[in-house]
Amino acid sequence: MVEHFVADFARLIASEPDQIEVTREDIDPDFSEIIVYANQQDVGKIIGKDGNMINSIKTVVSGCKAKDGVSYRILVKPLDERPK
Repeated sequence: MVEHFVADFARLIASEPDQIEVTREDIDPDFSEIIVYANQQDVGKIIGKDGNMINSIKTVVSGCKAKDGVSYRILVKPLDERPK
């Protein structure tokens, strides 16, 4: 659920929304990592000036912890760092 929100939000920001890929890795039952892969130009847009955009996304996602009890870490990486 959370990764779908992050993917949809990232696609709204990106110049190349079809190149956005989002993965979720459950580290343990109480912690998950969400990785947003985007082209290099869109990485900067998703992070935003001084990290304001990604921090806003993280703030909304942290509200999900109250509902499902899972903490999330969100990372934004260029597509070329995506595992094959």
